[in-house]
This record gives sequence, C-alpha cells and structure tokens, in this order.
Amino acid sequence: MLKNILIDSHAHLNFKDFENDLEEVISRCREEKMEIINIGAGMETSEKAVEIAEKYNMYAGIGLHPIHAENEFDIGKLKDLAESKRVVAIGEIGLDYFKDYGKFKDKQKEIFIKQLDLAQELNLPVIIHCRMAHEDVLNILKDYNLRGVIHCFTGTWVEAQRYLDLGFYLGMNGIMFKFNLKEVIEKTPIDKILLETDCPYLTPPSAPEKRNEPIFVKYTAQEIAKIKNITFEEIAEATVKNTKNLFENMV
Repeated sequence: MLKNILIDSHAHLNFKDFENDLEEVISRCREEKMEIINIGAGMETSEKAVEIAEKYNMYAGIGLHPIHAENEFDIGKLKDLAESKRVVAIGEIGLDYFKDYGKFKDKQKEIFIKQLDLAQELNLPVIIHCRMAHEDVLNILKDYNLRGVIHCFTGTWVEAQRYLDLGFYLGMNGIMFKFNLKEVIEKTPIDKILLETDCPYLTPPSAPEKRNEPIFVKYTAQEIAKIKNITFEEIAEATVKNTKNLFENMV
C-alpha cells in the first residue's frame, strides 16, 4: 500500500468557505494521512491555492474557470504563479454552457485555448471543467497532446470513451450520488479514475456535515469500490497511484 490512504485531487480549501477553520480542516486531513490538491478558479483563488500549498506542504492547480471568462485575465500572471514548485497543473479550465454562461461561448473558448497553450508550454497536466459542452471540449483537446483529468465527470459512457482515448483520466466525486454514472464507473479502467471532492460542494449523502471537505472523499471511494466489486483498499491504492502518475510534480 502506498503511504497515502487517499488523495483528494480537486479541493477548494482556498475558497472563503474554509477561511474560519482552515487549520482544523487540514489537521483532519493529516490525521487521515491524506494529500490535497487545491484548485484555483480565478487569479485570487489561484494565488490562495499556491499560498496554502506552500505553507502547508500541499499542491495547487491554477487557472481561470470558464464561468469567469468575462473577467480580467492575465496569462502572464498565471505563468508567474506556475513558477511555484507546488503547482502541479493548469486548472480548473474548460467550457461551461449551463444557462447564462453559454452566452459567452467564444470568450470561454479563447481563454480555454490560451490556458491549454500555457499548459503545453510548461509541460503541465490540465484539469478540465466541462458542463454541457463535451463536443466542443473534445474538439479542442484533440488538437493537443496534453495529459489531464476531466473533473467532476457527468457525461455518457460514449463521451467517457472519447476522453479515455485521448489519454485523460476521469474525476469522480459526490456528484455520482446525483447522476447515474454506474455504467461509466463500471466500464472505466481502475487505472483511469481519480478521486476528488470539489469541496465545499457536492457533499456525499453519508457525510456527517453539510459542507464538503477532503476527508469525505472516502465516501466516494467506498461507492466506487461497491460498483466495481472491488475492495476499498484496491480503489484507494489505485487512485493514489493514478494521481501521482498524472501530476508528476507531486513528491
């Protein structure tokens, strides 16, 4: 068994939801021997993710979330942030056509492509957010030779196969308790799954608190193990290995 029991590959401890008890949340993670990758959704939260990563010996992803694509964006500042040895990915980035966000599709694509170019330049993996935009995301990604993960995957098995064919991993979190992802989880190879929480969001129903946090990733692991008819230890070991294979800068 690898030294880490679990890795939460997509947390947002850098969000305001944790500003009053961040140290307590991190302490609970350490008790569980977990590692955390905190993910930025804009410049402010990306800076905070790096700050937390450097202070608490964690890791960070940096990028501009597609729902913020109309905000001011400075690719140079993002590149400067990537100089931290704690930055392991560009993300979360991608496309989101849900409701009003779809009104600025062209701007989303422009920012998405700029960040993919940066990831390619820096040889970093990408963390992809995709909501109601799989066809466009897939069409853009096929022109790159990037490694990465499709965060919070909720698509069909056909869409999953297309991402897997491009070499991507699928990120699974508490949304699996809301969407029917049984076929996707059954058919996705165990070496292509990452565990994540997206905390403070998407709390698994078995969690004792309403606000999600990294230690609750175990409930997602338990459900995946049940669906795939394997042990918790097998899914834990596989996903730790997968995460470290993808994010090569983790030590």
